[in-house]
Amino acid sequence: MRILVVEDDRILGEAISQRISRMGHGLDLAQTGLQANQMLALQEYDLMLLDLNLPDMTGNQILQTLRKKHSNTPVIVLTARDGIKDRIELLDLGADDYMTKPVDFGELEARCRALLRRSQGQAQNTIEYGNVSLDLQACSVTVDGHLIDLKQREFRLLEVFISHTGRVLSKEALIEHIYNFNENPNPSVIEIYVARLRKSLQGSDINIRTIRGLGYLLEKHRG
Repeated sequence: MRILVVEDDRILGEAISQRISRMGHGLDLAQTGLQANQMLALQEYDLMLLDLNLPDMTGNQILQTLRKKHSNTPVIVLTARDGIKDRIELLDLGADDYMTKPVDFGELEARCRALLRRSQGQAQNTIEYGNVSLDLQACSVTVDGHLIDLKQREFRLLEVFISHTGRVLSKEALIEHIYNFNENPNPSVIEIYVARLRKSLQGSDINIRTIRGLGYLLEKHRG
């Protein structure tokens, strides 16, 4: 999944970014409101972590602009403000969650998982499709209850496929979900990951079908 962190404190921003990156997600870091708005204009994010006190504008303004564009991107606000009035205002503006600094990184990861899960219509940390099961917390995959070995990027790619069943995903769309603006992979890298996934999922009842000229479609085997 692709996550935007908006935090003007360089040390805190990098610490959060490293923590989220270790979860295997594509991540971009903006240190000003202008940078955040530019990134939001170019990329649709699966989640945003938003600081309120930015040097050039408030997080409230970014959130308000985002919702006026009818974006459903889940937003967790990170702030030193802890008043009930502040929380009510932010939730009414369209924030999905609220954490007071200093944040506990373990709790932050859990809240990220929860919002990503809810945005995919999942109530549990486990996503099932056919006889394949993804544990989003343990970052593990089983086929018919048997654990299979996937690299982190392969796991996130499979998560994207299972979160978009019934939709053809182009290589470019897949890259946007699992890489960030500082990475510039050749689209052919997706072919490599898809080939590895197909090999790892042999024996399952799902298949990643190539739709010539368009991309890939995850589907269940017929019959």
